[in-house]
Amino acid sequence: MIDIDARKKLIGASGEFSLHARLRMEGGELATLFGESGAGKTTLLRILAGLTAADEGVIRVDGETWLDTRRRINLPPQKRRIGFVFQDQALFPHLNVRDNLAYALPKHADHRFVDELLGLTGLLALQQRRPDTLSGGQRQRVALARALARRPAVLILHEPLSALDANTRRQLQDEILRLHKTLELNTLMISHDIPEVFKLADRVFILEDGSISRHGTPTTVFADRRCNGKMKLPAEVLAMEDDGVLYSLTVLVGNQILNVVAGNEEVRNLHIGDKIILLPKTFSPMLVAVNSIRPLKHASRIKR
Repeated sequence: MIDIDARKKLIGASGEFSLHARLRMEGGELATLFGESGAGKTTLLRILAGLTAADEGVIRVDGETWLDTRRRINLPPQKRRIGFVFQDQALFPHLNVRDNLAYALPKHADHRFVDELLGLTGLLALQQRRPDTLSGGQRQRVALARALARRPAVLILHEPLSALDANTRRQLQDEILRLHKTLELNTLMISHDIPEVFKLADRVFILEDGSISRHGTPTTVFADRRCNGKMKLPAEVLAMEDDGVLYSLTVLVGNQILNVVAGNEEVRNLHIGDKIILLPKTFSPMLVAVNSIRPLKHASRIKR
């Protein structure tokens, strides 16, 4: 379990504001911090990692106190069991893949763990290569494996996939999810990509004006249940749930998240991540699969 209650004065585009973030993660969760640039997301992660000092606050991870300003407890970064993956990887260019991982091992750690990580992340064939000979996706996989080499209590992902192309991004999303579950990690990630949040996150924390404004599953946090029937095209399928008789689809329409009810024929051969078109009708929209460009047979209803 992770408990964070941190305060810090910050300077934003509109002047000074106060970051006061309170959040709790259950063990084994993959949670996402979501919010506009300048809301304090990066600062909060840096406070958790011990890279930025909080003005006041408390951080406890799995029963261990990392920060308690009233008791003058503030563990340095090297004593906090944190694995940090940055957008720019920050790999050592003069070291090969194996040595990059070995460098991150805790003191006196068993170096056989490097072999285990190389296998888990599919890097065995690349272990003797240096970062400048790897693709962007391969370098990010190395950065992820290096973060895991510390056997972290918390894995922090700071927009690690934002610079990658769509196919590589999807592959690494699958990799992150697999490693998170296999190693039973506590993972906290910053992402501005709503489909990515839906795919990866158990819980979302919305950070607005320096505080957590709401939190919950991606559907409960983002879904707009007050739809008035005016929809934009195209859309992307984020989640599908079988209600027994009908299907409940969560779709991304422009910058809006909508819940749409669909029948069996409408969702035939439809998958999460597929692009669709919502065709407004008199009482309800119709779905059109972009890949086949064919209207689906039955109309769908917006869930209010």
